[in-house]
Amino acid sequence: MTFHKDELHLAAQYVLDNVKNQILCFYGDMGAGKTTLIKSIVKNLRGIDNANSPTFGLVNEYHDQNGNLLAYHFDFYRIENEMEALDLGLEDYLNSDAWIFIEWPEKIESLLPEEIVSVYLHFIDENTRSIEFSAD
Repeated sequence: MTFHKDELHLAAQYVLDNVKNQILCFYGDMGAGKTTLIKSIVKNLRGIDNANSPTFGLVNEYHDQNGNLLAYHFDFYRIENEMEALDLGLEDYLNSDAWIFIEWPEKIESLLPEEIVSVYLHFIDENTRSIEFSAD
């Protein structure tokens, strides 16, 4: 799917309508729009929290209007090794019923379960992106 920046909510809904798993791993160059897409997905899921990059805290939690946990959002860009993700309790997060959004999953490849959806974002131009995904 190719989309213009002002159609981001449509791309987010496209992802939600077509994935078969709640663990989504986002791949793309810096600035491709991974965090922005996740922000839109959280909004489409009716999350009340303002999604942003958890680069320094590594994980953010998002909730619905009733205060129920909706999703975890990880950004592993700054980790040095997989042990840091394990120390964070990644296995427990992955076993929850919440949506899981992971940026820079290539940093923790061997820790990922088999049933993930890989979401690839491609920069086309300043206002246009393309998205593709596959179940692993």
